[in-house]
Amino acid sequence: MKDFRSVADEVAEEIVAGRLKGGERLPPQREFARLHAIADSTAARVYQELARRGLTVGQVGRGTFVTETPGAPVPAPALSEPAESRVDLELNHPVVPEQAGLLAAGLEKLVRADRLESFLRPVGPAGTPAAREAAADLLARGRWRPDPERILFAGNGRQAVSAAVAALTRPGARLGVEEFTYPVLKAIAARLGVTLVPLAMDGDGLIPEAVEEAHRADPLHAVYVQPVLHNPLSLTMPERRLDHLADVLLTSGIHAIEDAVWAFLRDDVAPLAARAPERTVLVDSLSKRLSPGLSLGFAVAPAATAGRVAGALRSGGWTPMRFPLEAMARWQTDGAVDTLVRAKRREAGARQEIAHRHLGDFRTRSDPSSYYRWWELPSPWRADTFVAAAARHGIAVTPAAAFSAGRLRGPQAIRLGLASPTRETLARSLATLADLARSAPEDFAGE
Repeated sequence: MKDFRSVADEVAEEIVAGRLKGGERLPPQREFARLHAIADSTAARVYQELARRGLTVGQVGRGTFVTETPGAPVPAPALSEPAESRVDLELNHPVVPEQAGLLAAGLEKLVRADRLESFLRPVGPAGTPAAREAAADLLARGRWRPDPERILFAGNGRQAVSAAVAALTRPGARLGVEEFTYPVLKAIAARLGVTLVPLAMDGDGLIPEAVEEAHRADPLHAVYVQPVLHNPLSLTMPERRLDHLADVLLTSGIHAIEDAVWAFLRDDVAPLAARAPERTVLVDSLSKRLSPGLSLGFAVAPAATAGRVAGALRSGGWTPMRFPLEAMARWQTDGAVDTLVRAKRREAGARQEIAHRHLGDFRTRSDPSSYYRWWELPSPWRADTFVAAAARHGIAVTPAAAFSAGRLRGPQAIRLGLASPTRETLARSLATLADLARSAPEDFAGE
């Protein structure tokens, strides 16, 4: 039986060679399955894999088409489920050995029968006073602590992002984003009918003048930005850049959605929300700090927009259950959050050292505090071909096209998530990828 990746490789070769042209429609999946003598379910996985590599785009009611510039981004969901490869360097779930014990200790008093019933009930986006106070302490960094009355809660971080976008835009609105951005945001924007406007970046992150220029050309409704440990580039905006961006927001009247999901690893940087609090909705989540299975999102919203964000949370069905609020408050009060954050910072540093040891001879970019590494592949490797070659070795990595917000072809680069495998597995996988990069694509093609 043919593996779906090998069939996807065959189609990818046809696209790269130009035998399948940009804009050309692929056959319906059932017809494709018959042509290639594979199961319908395998054909579906082939089409998903081609879309993930940025080679095709699906259009509802019309079919699947080869992208005009193969490798360009598509509005399909990305990075939303664990990869099926044996080693997952796509999703990033930081875990440390002491995690389970610390979290279990904080739950003991919550699961008593006399308290559990009330804790399992739903709660509104404003949560409880105790939860807001604990969340304010949890989110505080760089001498900034949010006003507890401005904190709202969502079921998870993605829902907090969705609610902020829904509250600050409308169908047809223009949302400015960094030219490389969080892939799930592209799916959120597509679902809400929002147009993403890619904004230029440099070594310090988003360029404020790019925001001004795009706003003058056609007004932006809001800007989505990751100022600290940007995903996928691991860039952190210096203080002067954050101050400049805040000035642009204040003078232009644009709102910002500040995604701070990785900022707990760099508590020395005060957020954009501290500089332009009346124009910024800060979103965050619990899962990276504590555990991937713990679902709770935060939105710190200015008074003028808090009602709209809360309304979006309610209408989207994104309000939390009370249990994770109570658990978060308990873990924050007993010091478990601080202990785990310190451990995860140390772990990030150790994993970056492993990455440097194996990839130090290549052009990579990261931060000692980050769990990501951006790798500009050596010529003549193409990102899509390298992703396929890595998959043949049982390693899942993410091509640059998954993060590109524009229609132009992105660089021949991949993003590596360093958090999910064990250190030993990570080291072996990076050694394998380094050997692969030193070989020629023709060597892979002959396997």
